[in-house]
Amino acid sequence: MKPFVVNRHGRLVFPANFSPDLDFSVLDTLEGAAAVIGRDFESKAPTGTEIAERVARGAYTRRFDLLRDLGQNLFWVNRWALTMYEKRPTRWRDLPRTRDDVFLPVVTPWVDGERKAAAVAEAWRALPEGRYPEVEERLFGLLYDVYGNRKHHGTDLEAVKPTVAEFLESPGALTFVLPDLEPDYPTFSTTEILDAHEEAPELEALSRWAMVLHNQYPWTRSRTELREASAIGDDEVVIAFHPRTREVAAFLERVRNGAPVRTRPSRPAAAPVAPARPLPPVKVPETFSVAPKLEALAVVRGEHVCENADVVRNSSFSWSPMSAAEITAKTGIERRRYSEHDIGDLALAAADAALAHSGRAPEEIGAVLVATCTSDRLIPSLATWLSGELGLLQTHCSADIVAACAGLPYGLAEAVRQLQEVGRPVLLVCVEKFSDKIGGVRTSRMIFGDGAAALVVAPAEEGSAGDVEVLQTYASGPASQVNSIIWPNPEFDNDITVYGPEVKALVARYLDQMIGELDALPGPDGGKLLDAIELIVPHQANRTMVVQLAEKAGLSADQLYFDIGDMGNVSAASIPIALFDAVRDGVVTRPTRVFAPGFGAGAVGGYAVLTVDPAIMAPEVVLPPAVRDRSTTPLPRNPVAGTSVEDVHVAFGA
Repeated sequence: MKPFVVNRHGRLVFPANFSPDLDFSVLDTLEGAAAVIGRDFESKAPTGTEIAERVARGAYTRRFDLLRDLGQNLFWVNRWALTMYEKRPTRWRDLPRTRDDVFLPVVTPWVDGERKAAAVAEAWRALPEGRYPEVEERLFGLLYDVYGNRKHHGTDLEAVKPTVAEFLESPGALTFVLPDLEPDYPTFSTTEILDAHEEAPELEALSRWAMVLHNQYPWTRSRTELREASAIGDDEVVIAFHPRTREVAAFLERVRNGAPVRTRPSRPAAAPVAPARPLPPVKVPETFSVAPKLEALAVVRGEHVCENADVVRNSSFSWSPMSAAEITAKTGIERRRYSEHDIGDLALAAADAALAHSGRAPEEIGAVLVATCTSDRLIPSLATWLSGELGLLQTHCSADIVAACAGLPYGLAEAVRQLQEVGRPVLLVCVEKFSDKIGGVRTSRMIFGDGAAALVVAPAEEGSAGDVEVLQTYASGPASQVNSIIWPNPEFDNDITVYGPEVKALVARYLDQMIGELDALPGPDGGKLLDAIELIVPHQANRTMVVQLAEKAGLSADQLYFDIGDMGNVSAASIPIALFDAVRDGVVTRPTRVFAPGFGAGAVGGYAVLTVDPAIMAPEVVLPPAVRDRSTTPLPRNPVAGTSVEDVHVAFGA
């Protein structure tokens, strides 16, 4: 987990974006580590030679671009130190000679480095000042103090440094030497880095970069020399490298000792084949004897708003530059919601509100279903934990459903089946918390958010057709689409990752199939069911992509409702939250036939055709600030009945 932090200015900060903490427990080989480091540190970073060439041809027109290149270059130079080692200035006489967990870096002199650094300084002075010249000068001072005093080349640095004994046995090997210790050399504290505050989001990101890079060299850089072992005096200081964590130490031991590498079976994925016969959508009134009625829908949003500017001010050194406006143009998202609360807290608050609005007591509930793909709880499952928190002594079924962005249709389908067996209301909670599972992956950071929605699905009155007409669920497809969204992904430090082209392909495939099925189903008054749809509320994946594919499938953009601009993609919770917001926004003002399609990770898909009545919407729950000490200050229960007006916002005057 990589949670965000709220700093003293009330701004969101993502520490993983500027202070990398890679999980080396999932890496077995140097090749694997090099692939991760190369992608995150090297693919976007210019070398010192490339910066010099850009300076020579006048490629820089803004000071910001030069600052950014310097920062990315220095993160690349420190790629192994930042991720694997802690630097400790140590007197030569005090340096352990035989330990296998103390290392000395061997470096190559940076040929012509002084000339290249001087050219950067000259270019900086010639560039026009930006809107915030004092900030730019301060950042250049921090970065250039590191860049301009570099003595070594950055290309040939090795991940596994030699031990002190190995260094002593390597004639001609050079390492960093300082004339003396500087124990009080000033560095930036973690709090100072988190509290960086600049008007320009891009400069705030660079401020944190510069402070982290400054802390990598806690000594007077201009006094650094490169020397062989024979030229180091007893009271002079070298920079000893120690493993940053126990996992790094274990990784180094594995690769140094040639430990066996874990391998996967080499069997290739089978070619996808169509089902032996079609899997038709389920016509609920014709298939089931107990008709489902939607009695309540309650939503909980993350209590923190993460604007696109917040994403930019937290830019990782591995990102290409992108403005807040460009994020909106690419995704249709202007902001998303994040929560400091646990995912269980979100689910419980939504469940309490839905039960209160439906008038149902916990003992009336026959089953509890939780649709989520981001639960950090396996045993007990989130659904069984929730059942216990609600005080249910026994249910017919309490189970989690991992159907990602198709969580609503999957959850509704299972809720309707449970109704047939127990004849009692079913509580369906769709909940996600992505904010602490994203790390430095920009495509995911731009899109995903946190939130929850809870539905009470109960047996309809005798003779009523109920509120759910059609249900359909899909899964699988080509292996490339099945694996288009992965979490945890060891190749991306266990962060959630999205492979855009494959996601677009699976959405297009499923959307075509959905439209074809609805076009073939009869409508309630003759004609086609597709023509009887009054509103389409799709999974809020990426507005730009969904609109393009919907239009290609024959739908018009004005048939679709989106709240993604304010909520981002909340996966399983996105459709029910969007249904709630459609009522809030006055798009749904009476019982309305809605087509709700979802598609996503695992190449899952599905849809529901249902009637949405504004009367089922519960007052919106607004969670209080996150509780730090749960043992003394638990979250308020039943946030609709018995809490203050500050805790509950009544969205529709209900």
